[in-house]
Amino acid sequence: MMNEKLSLDCDGLLSHRQLACCHSYCGLPLHGKEMQIYSNMDTELKPLLLTGHHGEVTAMTFGRGSRPVLLCSASADYVIVWDIDQCQRRTQEGKIAVGTVIGTLLGEVVHLSFCFSDKRVAACSGAAVYVLSSKRHEVISTLTGHLGPLTSAEFCPWNQDILVTTSEDRTFKVWDLKIEAVCYQSFVLSASPLLSVFFLEENRHLITGSTDGQVWCFSLPADHKCHLVTKMDLHKMEKRHDMHRGTVSHQAGVTEKSAVDKVETSKPVLKMALCCSKADTSSDHKRDSSWLCIGSSDGLYVVDLAASELLTVLYFKDYPNLSITMAGSWSISPAWGNSMVLFVSALFTPRVVLLELHLCDLGQIWACGEGLSVFPSSPPLPESPLNADFKKKEPRHPKKKGGIKEQPLVFHSKVKSSGYTSAPRRIMFTPKTNIQKNPSSKRATKDGGLLLRDYPADSPAPTIPHSHLSSGNKAVCCLQYSGDGKQILCGLGDSSVFLYKSSLSGNPSVYTGHDKPVSSVSWSLSRQWWLSASQDQSLRIWTHGSPEPAIVMGDSMFSKPIRGAQFYYLDKFLLLASGPSLYLYLYNVDITRDNIKRYQQRSVVKLARRFGTTSATDITAVSAISDFFSYIVLVCGADRSIQVFDMNKGTVASELPDAHSRAIHCVTQNKGSMFSTQAPDSYNLFLTSAITDGVKIWDLRTLRCVRRYDNHLNRCHPCSSAISPCGRFIASGSEDNCAYVYDIRSSSYLHKLHKHSDTVLSVAFNPATPELLTGTLDGKLRLFQATSGTRLSHDTSAAVQSAPNMSV
Repeated sequence: MMNEKLSLDCDGLLSHRQLACCHSYCGLPLHGKEMQIYSNMDTELKPLLLTGHHGEVTAMTFGRGSRPVLLCSASADYVIVWDIDQCQRRTQEGKIAVGTVIGTLLGEVVHLSFCFSDKRVAACSGAAVYVLSSKRHEVISTLTGHLGPLTSAEFCPWNQDILVTTSEDRTFKVWDLKIEAVCYQSFVLSASPLLSVFFLEENRHLITGSTDGQVWCFSLPADHKCHLVTKMDLHKMEKRHDMHRGTVSHQAGVTEKSAVDKVETSKPVLKMALCCSKADTSSDHKRDSSWLCIGSSDGLYVVDLAASELLTVLYFKDYPNLSITMAGSWSISPAWGNSMVLFVSALFTPRVVLLELHLCDLGQIWACGEGLSVFPSSPPLPESPLNADFKKKEPRHPKKKGGIKEQPLVFHSKVKSSGYTSAPRRIMFTPKTNIQKNPSSKRATKDGGLLLRDYPADSPAPTIPHSHLSSGNKAVCCLQYSGDGKQILCGLGDSSVFLYKSSLSGNPSVYTGHDKPVSSVSWSLSRQWWLSASQDQSLRIWTHGSPEPAIVMGDSMFSKPIRGAQFYYLDKFLLLASGPSLYLYLYNVDITRDNIKRYQQRSVVKLARRFGTTSATDITAVSAISDFFSYIVLVCGADRSIQVFDMNKGTVASELPDAHSRAIHCVTQNKGSMFSTQAPDSYNLFLTSAITDGVKIWDLRTLRCVRRYDNHLNRCHPCSSAISPCGRFIASGSEDNCAYVYDIRSSSYLHKLHKHSDTVLSVAFNPATPELLTGTLDGKLRLFQATSGTRLSHDTSAAVQSAPNMSV
């Protein structure tokens, strides 16, 4: 995966010097004042020798362009730009290679960088950064403002008038070069100095890292007001990665090294680069476009930025053929084709090595898992629990005694005359005139036509407040729209269920009977009945027009509160979770009642199968799709795991330990709606939410986190999340009295919905029209609608960039 192309012994220690590396060349100081440029294509060629500095060379960097290849070098006396091709020609002609002096006496320059057009150079010296012209001796601007020495400076790729600098004062600044002023200054990010900064052009993000292994990703919008997208810790990600790898190795029978043999080292973020090439148009580019390489002291860390997860670590110690064990500085060239070139200096010895990283080998770490899907690939097995059904009672017919008795053909005492004896008709037909038309029939036809209207695929996210009301002072624990989007179920903290119209107009229907807060509500596909489950260890099924439940499941049937309940398998079953068990019930709703035996329930409920989690942990959340036949049931446990049940086989098909840092309190599948159509692979996506750990979106086919969303605040309350029917937006509750709307393809939030009076606990999208309903901790409901302005592109197949075999 990583091989050594060149190893050089130096005359001095270069552990903290900025070395130069591009796709074609690499360069390093020689004897302090001179420089040697090696060809990466053929390391056996004689290196190019560049002389001209009178002081010790402290920083070097190559330009962004491929022709001509420019090199900038700095010492205390000069900053010089060299044309490598021209220098090689002069050397071949027996002349001395010369460069262009663009800066003089700027002090000890520790970092150099070209802009993306190679017209300007940023030089960091002390607490100032100098913006120089790369063509002539000219200082375009001098920027000061940091309280400590600068460590790096980089030009923005999509706006070359923007420069970002990092400093030992533990902050970064965004500079507008037109006005030579700071347009954004970060807060103090860490207790350690910031070392490097990197731009992610695709998502308009900037990433910075510190000496203690902390990595921050910020959005950089047009107004330059940066927002924190995600924060990562290399130490914690490494421990989580080792724990997961140790679990897999233990299951495979592989013994791991003891913790005594492992030595914990600091992980400074020395250099960052993307693991993909812009020129690469293959499917691998779509898969690893969010993979970030982080060069640290003990190796190369490969991080999935979208999911904020560590994919793999290429430790130097795992490659005994390398001439380096600890790194002091990194220079990483952008990926070219299927490889990357890395130029690394040793931390304690005067040595540099040129490494080549093969991206095709790196891509093999993306295992495709067991290929699970929400869509069944075969009919149910004969012994499948899904084949369970009520036993049909054979009708008992009394035995007939004797032969056939003679019976009359007519059973009535009077028989209507055939009409032959009546007088002939004089008027055969009289037309009906002046018939009044019934307007209700026309209106019903018109209203019925609304059911056939498609969900607007290009509609923007619902962000405009439309209406709001109060359902009381109790928390809105759960929300769900009916399948046609015309009614809303609200489970409240005062143990009642409210049934509203989707417009929130009129008085709601109130259903009471539970003794504790309602934990979940669910509509049937026919919308004729719905269920509610509560923390009082009971479940009720309700029907329209009746204040009394048709089915009551309680009376010590469950030992612990019901954490999730819903209809399943096209409403054939009731699926619910209590304690460590998952229950599958057959049911038959009978709303007829005997006036004499009024409280005797005629509906029938029968346990079809009971399943247990693999680790006997309590279930905290459960989800399944009932809109179409699906064998998959997602179960989240108190041990922070996700277990995928295959109900066709009645077993756990796959398990993911430590999916979050806390127990998952909400799992939501991408179910779409009857009004919209998405790409088939999009239905394999599902969301999980955990306190203090944000929202993660997973791909069922690989059971990998493919993106993470944690701009919202979730520290103590179980805030829920939802996916829009078009599959393009994600909504999440938050404890800062706001609801957040994300574009499913980006980790930074799209809209922040204000004007809530308390923590937003519940969110739900209308399946028929672009509307978002939110419920708060103090019992307020607020409805948001989409604007009629700019339309967004419809691309449901672009749900997640890093999911394999998914279009972007």
